[in-house]
Amino acid sequence: MRAIAFKETGGPEVLRPVELPDPEPGRGEVLIQVSYAGVNYGEVQHRLGDFGVPEGETVTGLEVSGTVVESGADVTGPKPGDEVAAYLPDGGGYAEYVLAPAPFVFPLEGLGLDLRTAGAAPLVLTTAYGVLAGAGRIASGDTVLIHAAAGGVGSAAAQLARSLGAAAVYGTVSTQEKAEYARRFGYDDVFLRDGFADAVREATSGRGVDLVLDPVGGPTRLASFDVLAPFGRVAVYGEAARHPDLTLPVLPLWKNNRALTGYNVGDLARRAPRTLRRHALAALGEVASGAVRIDITAEYDLADAAKAQRLLEAGENRGKAVLRVRR
Repeated sequence: MRAIAFKETGGPEVLRPVELPDPEPGRGEVLIQVSYAGVNYGEVQHRLGDFGVPEGETVTGLEVSGTVVESGADVTGPKPGDEVAAYLPDGGGYAEYVLAPAPFVFPLEGLGLDLRTAGAAPLVLTTAYGVLAGAGRIASGDTVLIHAAAGGVGSAAAQLARSLGAAAVYGTVSTQEKAEYARRFGYDDVFLRDGFADAVREATSGRGVDLVLDPVGGPTRLASFDVLAPFGRVAVYGEAARHPDLTLPVLPLWKNNRALTGYNVGDLARRAPRTLRRHALAALGEVASGAVRIDITAEYDLADAAKAQRLLEAGENRGKAVLRVRR
């Protein structure tokens, strides 16, 4: 099968086309012929070595859509011929065929999703829903601030926050162009990330927000604590800016009624797969109901995966990009 793989960590140039044997499903696995693969920052992290040193030809790719070819032993759900979306905790999506754990395979029938859109859905939607409802414990009437508001997760999270009862949703972005793009997803306002704290306090009449979603890190994360209302939460789900980790004192948290929480789909896949599946199904249900739409802004051929990652890593992306795998 065709695939895009890397043998050493580094920049996008380490990604290259290879021919690999077709995988065979084991117990509890589903073999999928891939139609589209989503492009995510987690795959950039994989290539940079954040998930460990690659062993031989390593294929990244954390979400796909396609058609079930074969199921392994003990799989009672997806059948050969079913069109599905899948989350891939171990990667492998940048290829013509991939193995997916059966609990993370979601039939598309009844969801109203075409294969192209579905290829951008499982990781982004699950993360957006999970960080809001799981880590963030969003409640009806909450005010929410979403960093990286124009990205795939951010644009989905803005819509999900509304559907889950948020009274107001604000966002931050790095450029004015991204602010204009993000506003189409229902934000009350979108601020430039530099100086966002003052803008948030002004927009909320000094009260602050109940929940901050932060995939950025560094100074952005630190400043987020200063815009929390009483019992507000900063929910972390990434480190896109790749700043050194923060060392946070505990006293300001309890003295100011603040909380820090986190969401990581990989950890849930290992330790709480039922919870992860529940989050994914709930998020896909929001798409099926029409409450949430996924905006795909770029489509690349599988061979152009390095270009897609380069733009994402440079922060030049808006919305969601996919790789077209099946010719």
